[in-house]
Amino acid sequence: MSTTRNTIAFLCVVFPAVAVAETMLPLPVRNALTFRNVPDSALSIYVEDIGTGDVVLAWNEATPRNPASVEKMVTTLVALDTLGPTYRWKTEVSALGDIDGGVLKGDLLLKGYGDPYLVTERFWQMLRQVRQEGVVKIDGDLLLDDSYFDVGDYDPSAFDREPLRAYNVSPNALLTNFKVVRYFFEPNLGSTGVEVRIEPAIENLEVVNQLRIASGACRGYQRGITITPNADFSQITLSGRFPSGCEVYAMDRTALGHNEFTYGVFRSLWKETGGEFSGGFRNVVADEGVEPIIVFDSPPLSEVIAKVNKYSNNVMAKQLLFTLAAETFGPAGTEAKGRQVVREWLAGHGMDFEELRIDNGAGLSRDSRMTARHLGSMLRYAYESPFMPEYLSSLSLSGLDGTLSRRFRDGTLTGLAHMKTGSLDNVSAVAGYFQSRSGKRYIVVTMLNHTDVHRGPGEEVQEMLLRWLNDH
Repeated sequence: MSTTRNTIAFLCVVFPAVAVAETMLPLPVRNALTFRNVPDSALSIYVEDIGTGDVVLAWNEATPRNPASVEKMVTTLVALDTLGPTYRWKTEVSALGDIDGGVLKGDLLLKGYGDPYLVTERFWQMLRQVRQEGVVKIDGDLLLDDSYFDVGDYDPSAFDREPLRAYNVSPNALLTNFKVVRYFFEPNLGSTGVEVRIEPAIENLEVVNQLRIASGACRGYQRGITITPNADFSQITLSGRFPSGCEVYAMDRTALGHNEFTYGVFRSLWKETGGEFSGGFRNVVADEGVEPIIVFDSPPLSEVIAKVNKYSNNVMAKQLLFTLAAETFGPAGTEAKGRQVVREWLAGHGMDFEELRIDNGAGLSRDSRMTARHLGSMLRYAYESPFMPEYLSSLSLSGLDGTLSRRFRDGTLTGLAHMKTGSLDNVSAVAGYFQSRSGKRYIVVTMLNHTDVHRGPGEEVQEMLLRWLNDH
């Protein structure tokens, strides 16, 4: 039994749930805070009975807090209501020249419109469609148009000085595979070295392998691997001592710039399809009126927001915000215009929350703010929306999938909550919908901002609240 589970069991036995007034903290929640020396002033809770509209519990519900990734619930709700569940992004492929005998006598143009899920497998499917149009060899270059978004100056190290982490990738209208490479490490027991392979196998990324094997179990931070990029992220040096006890170890990290990455993926996958290409690439703004030979559609928005909310994908949430901007005000979409779309949507639905700050739409920010009550109001709107089923199904199901897959698995709370989690240093939050054992359904929002609450205390408080509510 884990330390957290031991704590929960202790609190449940020593401090049983009791009925409380709606302006008081339930005793189990208060004692969970006391047990971890967290002041109750650091906690906000809002619980509403969906059936009656009655407020069941309100605690510091009007205090602005950092919601962490719970912010994605706002972005996805506005996107679902504004764009609709069947909205699809497109990527256009145009042949700028004649196709004669399988040879494109000119350049191939890719124009992106912000598809958040143009992963390697789908990129390959797109190129297969190009092959089906009769293109085998490309005599010219690859032209890349990502002008649908204007990201401006973006520093991937600004948030936490971790520029290679996937969550720090900037938005891009031609985002490919989240600009992420998966490294596979395997000890070569016949030597002192370590075998390294990457997926996708992009040729324009130079990997300098200086890893050596060290005897020991497969453990330790990054398994002893240090990753050092050069200035433009086109060369990655791997150093350190890799444990011999690891059979295979995988690690995801970003590489290259966006267009360099897309070019590298294109070269690799075009060869896999049997195509020929020896050209370079150029970043362009395509002429209006160019007729594509392929228009490759994304999955529908209803599927995309499920990936955003269930697995808390930051770059996909950022893509949503930029898409809202471009679709509402016209290209190029910007972060500031995306925030304006959200503010205007809220105001137009009677939810003009002065304190709300959504920043980048993903919650990966120290500056985001919202109150528990106001988020509860948005969740009420979502529940009464025609698109309620799509929105609810985008949230993690307690004990079963997404970021809640390893929580609430003892059977008591499993499957009763559709919720979005949020965690940053000193921030722990959860929000969504809960069905108690009596069959009542509730809107639940809880945000805790205090030193080290992300290390366990936040989850303990959340569990005690849901257990109390389950018996309410």
